[in-house]
This record gives sequence, structure tokens and C-alpha cells, in this order.
Amino acid sequence: MTHTHGAPPPPAPPPSVPAWRLLVTLGGSGALAGLLIVVGFSKSLPRIEANKSAALALAVTEVLKSPARYDTLYLVDNALTRELPAGRAPKGIEKIYRGYDSTGTPTGYAIATVGNGFQDEISLIFGYDPKLKRLLAMKILGHKDTPGLGDKIEKDTAYTSQFGRAKTPLVPVKRGNAKLNDSTNVQTITGATISSKAVIKIINTAISRWDPLLAGVPAAGKGGTK
Repeated sequence: MTHTHGAPPPPAPPPSVPAWRLLVTLGGSGALAGLLIVVGFSKSLPRIEANKSAALALAVTEVLKSPARYDTLYLVDNALTRELPAGRAPKGIEKIYRGYDSTGTPTGYAIATVGNGFQDEISLIFGYDPKLKRLLAMKILGHKDTPGLGDKIEKDTAYTSQFGRAKTPLVPVKRGNAKLNDSTNVQTITGATISSKAVIKIINTAISRWDPLLAGVPAAGKGGTK
């Protein structure tokens, strides 16, 4: 190739990099990033679990209407028990919570459950008195429904407060159409009918499942948590 007299020569092409070196570099960077994520998550996991436990304990106290104490009942071999079999860890085992008044008399059960909502699953916890077949309270634990509409199942106190006096099985009715003195009626939310009906269905389904198990609950013990 000829060059114009006095003009600088063209820059030399950059040295070629073998494909294997690029793959090694990219793979190493990806592995390092993955390792950092795993390490960071592992370090934060105990704090996450502790926060979840604290939030659940607060919710249990709330739906049991501030009991003097409560204890945990585990579902093992289709029966509720206060003590786990030897060698069984509590993680992964379904559980509910029994509340007591200051005299040690059981006041009800806190039951956490999950069901389908309008867009995704709704997780909630409710207090329940199986002798009177009535709820004590209800609290939404998590949902992904539309802000300003579906999230009214959590924020609309006119709706949520109804679960503190309703008898089961719950019956959804349009707001303003509840029959006088019908304690099973729960008025749904205008603009969030599907979500508010879903909460009612989730609770009814949970009670249908747990009611037979509650009939065989062991006698109240002196232990417990508060």
C-alpha cells in the first residue's frame, strides 16, 4: 500500500483476542457476580426470616385480639399437636396458633392461608372461634392486586372491620344490600368486587378444612408464646 508523502501511517489494528479468552473472562465475571449475590443473600437471610417471624407474631396477636398469650399447633399426620415428633423440624410443617385469655382459657385460633385473588395470590390471616363459628378479625398479609382498587381489601376499613363480627360460612353481598341482622353477610367493595369476594372464599375454604381438625385439638397447655 502506498502512502501520501508526509502523511502518518494508519494505526495498527488491535491485536486479536482468542475466543476462548473472551469466554473465560465473561464466565469468570458471571461466576463472581453470582457468588456475590449468593453471599449477600446468605448474610441477609437470617434478618429476612427474623423480620417475617416478627411480622407474623404481630399479625397473630392482632387477629386474636391481643391475647394474654398464644401457642403453636403443628399439623402432623392430619392431626394438630403442640409437640413435634422427635427429629421433626418445624420448617415446612403447617401450623396454626391458639390464643388464651388471662385465665388460660382458649379464645380462638389464628389461621394463615393463601388463595387466588384477581391478579395473583392473596395471603391472609384470620382469627376464628370454632365454638361460636365466628371470626375475630382478618388481616391481609400480601397481595399484588391493582393499587387504588384491589388493594382496598387491605385498606378499606369498612370492609376489613366486618370480619371482626361475622359468623361462618361468610356470604358476600353488594354494599348496601346486606340483610338486617344477618351476621354471615360481608359487604363487598365497589370497584374491587372480585378481590373482596376472593378474600371471603379463601376464608370459607380454610375454615372448611380446619374445622374438623380443630375438633380434635389437644387440651390447652400451660406453655405458649406472647
